[in-house]
Amino acid sequence: MKVLVLGGTGFVGRHAALAARLRGHTVLIGTRSPKRALAKLPPSLRDCDLRETHLESLTTCHVWKPLLAGVDAVLNAVGILRERGAETYERVHQMAPGALALACGRLGVRLVHVSALGLRRESRNPYLRSRLQGERAIAESDADYSLVRPSLLEGEGGFGSDWLRRAARLPLHAYPADARGRFAALQVRELGEALAALCERRGRNDLREVELGGTARRTMAEHLDALRGARDGEIGGHPALRVPIPAPLARLAAAACDLLHVLPLSAATLELMRQDNLPATNLLPALLGRAPAPVGREPAYAFAAIPAGHETPVPPSPQ
Repeated sequence: MKVLVLGGTGFVGRHAALAARLRGHTVLIGTRSPKRALAKLPPSLRDCDLRETHLESLTTCHVWKPLLAGVDAVLNAVGILRERGAETYERVHQMAPGALALACGRLGVRLVHVSALGLRRESRNPYLRSRLQGERAIAESDADYSLVRPSLLEGEGGFGSDWLRRAARLPLHAYPADARGRFAALQVRELGEALAALCERRGRNDLREVELGGTARRTMAEHLDALRGARDGEIGGHPALRVPIPAPLARLAAAACDLLHVLPLSAATLELMRQDNLPATNLLPALLGRAPAPVGREPAYAFAAIPAGHETPVPPSPQ
């Protein structure tokens, strides 16, 4: 089977492309810059056919047809956190996926589209709204599709996950005070395996909406503790001091990050952290054929709240 992976040099796309190759499929990589793709791809994918794709320009059905020539399945792992020039949320997240779905429906190509958990109609955030509108455009097509909604991703090579891993090693863990939403973080390599498996599952109406997550349900503060717990030997097993950032200050910081186009915060991620983002039915074990790998581990210390509203580490009982 020939699988075209759009965004194949990105964090999710690389792992999905590698998983598809390991399953014996011919992999084609869709990328904005074929000249720079080889530096981003693992050695085992550097012989893949590269197809230049700019989703902001692929907003009508007919322009997708040459890119889909000879393809059996297409995996769309393209997403932008912030707009830049012609790369707008509307064109990249809504118009292009909708046009792709129409083309897939007419050509009989399987479509697996990576979206996100936590998308809600009432959201005012343009990023989150555009992702939801992209889902709707695909669902209205005649394509054989799967909408895949993963929870928070962990793994090397992702800017956000690398940043969280570094932050977990610090003696202070700063996080928005109202970030009380829980998520079920999963390993990106296992998301890649699940996506590759979904490319093979043609004609499955029960896989139209696929929600994926790991086994642990944690808030952002607990996630940082778990990442730190996984490195206890390196950092001596000492707990970090939790520093909740007041909500208004966190919103200002997110607005500044959006304005400057930098991480770690954005208005979209801040909104997602305030609410639960958990799979209603987690299909990851079924797609993997095994239990998901753990993300981090619980530290050898616990936290308890004191009346002042702060949190202090409680050492384990000597018994």
